[in-house]
Amino acid sequence: MFSRREGSTLCPSCGMLVGVNDAQCFGCGRRRPGLFGLTTLMRRLQLDDAFVPLVMWTCGALYLATLASDPSGISGGGLFSLLAPSGPSLFLFGASGAVPVFRFGRWWTPLSATWLHGGVLHIVFNMMWVRDLGPAVAHLYGASRTIIIYVAAGVIGFAASTAAGAFLPFLPGFLHGATLTIGASASIFGLMGAVLHYGHRGGSAHLRQAAWRWILAGLAFGFFMPGIDNWAHLGGLAGGYVMSFWLDPLRPERGIHTLVAVGCLLLSVAAIAASVLTGLPVLRALH
Repeated sequence: MFSRREGSTLCPSCGMLVGVNDAQCFGCGRRRPGLFGLTTLMRRLQLDDAFVPLVMWTCGALYLATLASDPSGISGGGLFSLLAPSGPSLFLFGASGAVPVFRFGRWWTPLSATWLHGGVLHIVFNMMWVRDLGPAVAHLYGASRTIIIYVAAGVIGFAASTAAGAFLPFLPGFLHGATLTIGASASIFGLMGAVLHYGHRGGSAHLRQAAWRWILAGLAFGFFMPGIDNWAHLGGLAGGYVMSFWLDPLRPERGIHTLVAVGCLLLSVAAIAASVLTGLPVLRALH
């Protein structure tokens, strides 16, 4: 029903007809192009085009969940705190930072924090970046590698911010690590890093210039606006660049990338579930 053990399908990278059990596509060189028949299911579900809606729907659903879990704590004052979930609600669903990780031992939260947001403008601006950058990166790298870069950059960014918040408290405000941090911007900077690496790897001056414009604009906003987690931005940027270096965009996407991407998403779901299951007793004890 969900996969085919024999017959043919189309290679996800080049569209050439391949056997579902072929070790390599003769057209583009992608390894395991048939993914044992699962590529047929992927095409039916149009997963190659699912990155942007996946991120937007997940972030939107979790934003509403954080609001609904503590309606009395919703902030309504100030432009950037408009409809902001409460701190306990963000903690419950997996906010990262020095307090959750080092005080409460919630080491998995760098995986969950990238899916959470702290206000209506926060999520709107971040989803606009995802909508603009996501299709471009998916075109350059493929949907699976884009998911890997997005998740890994978020983890690296929030790990950097958490470590800085715990061990580098003497730094000035704009370089201060976070005690509690959330948002997709670390992952978004990872997508920028991926475009920058593609520009270097593929020799595209246009892509390099575009990537640097995005990066400098994002960093300038972060350094001049209060409350921005610049460690997460810088860590995400470095993480996206390093991951794209490892994934090599000039080589075809392989079946193993799809499996790793699914694993990244499952780990993110597990991190959010673990946050809720372990967070409820903590919040009850604090109250």
